[in-house]
Amino acid sequence: MPKTVAIAGLGLIGGSLALRLVERGIRVVAWNHRETPYAKAQRMGIETVDRVEDLVLAHPDILILCTPLTTMEQVCSTLSRVWDANITLTDVGSVKRQVRASVERAGLGASYVGAHPMAGNEHSGFDAAYAGLLDDALWAITIDERSPLTRVQQLLALIVGALENRAIVLDDLTHDRAASLISHMPHVVATELANAMQSSPLRFVAQALAAGSWRDMTRVALTDPARTRAMVEEDGDTVAPLLRQIASDLLVMAEALESGETLASQEFFSFAQPYRNFRQEQCNQPKHDTELLHIEEEQWQEQLVALAFAGKQIQSLEGERGLGVNTVTAW
Repeated sequence: MPKTVAIAGLGLIGGSLALRLVERGIRVVAWNHRETPYAKAQRMGIETVDRVEDLVLAHPDILILCTPLTTMEQVCSTLSRVWDANITLTDVGSVKRQVRASVERAGLGASYVGAHPMAGNEHSGFDAAYAGLLDDALWAITIDERSPLTRVQQLLALIVGALENRAIVLDDLTHDRAASLISHMPHVVATELANAMQSSPLRFVAQALAAGSWRDMTRVALTDPARTRAMVEEDGDTVAPLLRQIASDLLVMAEALESGETLASQEFFSFAQPYRNFRQEQCNQPKHDTELLHIEEEQWQEQLVALAFAGKQIQSLEGERGLGVNTVTAW
């Protein structure tokens, strides 16, 4: 279990992470590019420093990059000037290939294991941060062939131990492709729904009529558009094909409605029925069986990635090489 964790960036995720760790008795040292949140953070038990390199000088076990992806290159370069190889470096970015490239260019690759907590909302800044944002969160840990097992285990101790969250292990590209499907592409679609509302002459009447379905489908469209744009553009090579597929499917549906082709319409609405069944089963049986697995000394990367593809999530560390794994039924 880490004793000291350093956090670069006290935004929504970084701030929530800091508050959750403080609640669990872990020393947190934080830096932010503006000192605005410092007074409030200090009152809530978070130590603050003036320079990002001071995070290294605080001798943390783990340093977490929670800065915007657009600033990652500069932050990593600055940290590299004073870096201590005993520290494990990680991050919370939603696009992993770009972060790893920045880390590698700064010469910090041997210390790095990627991470992405699947948590958040449409708000931003430390004022919106709260420890409960990470309740029951699933983290994606990202590795490559050079990732040391010891650092992955240290990160797992933070996530499933200190934070009481769950984790899966993936390679960077698999993460980015999956994140584009469940996060980045939906942000674009939600934004287009908001754009359609904005451009409609019926927008005031429509907004008055809007209820749960509109709220749920457009919540993320309320996010800071600059933040959303940066996230989507940084994962653009995986988002673009998804948008083209959705556009193609919607055109087929539009033509079916115009022509009265009921078979095409029926296929459109019934195609995802196995997924609906799966989600219903999850609601009816939220608890899953737990099994103990042993981490293999050889080819452990392939073993842990295979767990994720099998729908298995790490929820505890059991001894030096054991994992408590729960199983999500696939569909």
